[in-house]
Amino acid sequence: MANQQPTPNHSSSEEVDLGQLFQLIGNGFKKLIRFIGNILKGIFHMVILSLLFLQKHFLKFVIAAVLGLALGIYLDMVKEPKYISTMVVEPNFNSVQQLYNNVNFYNELARSEDSIALAEAMEISVSEASKIKKFEVESYSDENQKVQLFDKFVRSLDSTTKKAIDMENYLKNFNAMDSRFHTISVTAADNTVAKKIQPSIIKSISRNEYFQLQQSISDLNISLQDSLYKKQLMEVDSLQHLYKRVMEKEAEKPLQGTNISLGENNGQENKELALINQVDKLKQNLVLLNEERANKSSILNVISAFPRRGVEIKGILNSNKFRIPLGFIGITLLFLSLLGLNSYLKNYKKE
Repeated sequence: MANQQPTPNHSSSEEVDLGQLFQLIGNGFKKLIRFIGNILKGIFHMVILSLLFLQKHFLKFVIAAVLGLALGIYLDMVKEPKYISTMVVEPNFNSVQQLYNNVNFYNELARSEDSIALAEAMEISVSEASKIKKFEVESYSDENQKVQLFDKFVRSLDSTTKKAIDMENYLKNFNAMDSRFHTISVTAADNTVAKKIQPSIIKSISRNEYFQLQQSISDLNISLQDSLYKKQLMEVDSLQHLYKRVMEKEAEKPLQGTNISLGENNGQENKELALINQVDKLKQNLVLLNEERANKSSILNVISAFPRRGVEIKGILNSNKFRIPLGFIGITLLFLSLLGLNSYLKNYKKE
């Protein structure tokens, strides 16, 4: 059968379709370029209008900045200095929520300037309490600590539940209350008052009867576990001595023929090796138990106490000679913008 050749009409149709496709693509690029050009022109136009606006009112902005700077320098000279002190603590026995509640309560007293109630809670004079401006508490944890907490959390689960726990989701939903360490910051006009109130902050947690009960139970459990480990060590030590005496007795027996029982010797060595491993494991458990006893010796462990003197809060962002001129310039800009908008609306109404 002879091959069929494409008809002229068919080839012409394909060429027309391709031509239309390229034309549509070209028109699309032209529209896109025109759209981007209009945006750039609009941005350029706005920049020029802003520069013209600044040029027209430049002297007004300078006057506002100079007045604000003068006022800011004066206020910085007469204002009362503020000092910040920070303490790092480690709450035990689920006392972290109580810690946050107490610190937030102290902060409310400081904000409302209730110096009498704050002085009573902190066990200081009313004049010293009036110097306290703010309390803050927040968690202190980095990625390594979060991973360690995740590892500790997973170890406490059974094998079935472990498979359903995802580390990424755990870290994503990490609760600040779960952090091991927390920082307490005190802002005051007196650089020594934070050190004076440290005992009261700790005492407010430590005198809680529920936490005291938890601590006493923890001490009893640690003491019990300690005695069990030591008893097991004594028992293992007795077994080791027993195996040693048995081996000495076996060695004293006269050799009968040339029979050598390799199986019995290997079994004896395996038993001794198992006892040595058990001793190492018990000693490691005692070390961990001693660390736990040290960590839980207090309801609220003070990792880093308040310094004897707080650090003065400085910096350009906390300075009135920066904030007030900026505020004056902002007010001037808003006022002039409203005037310009008002003039535009009037002219628009006339047209």
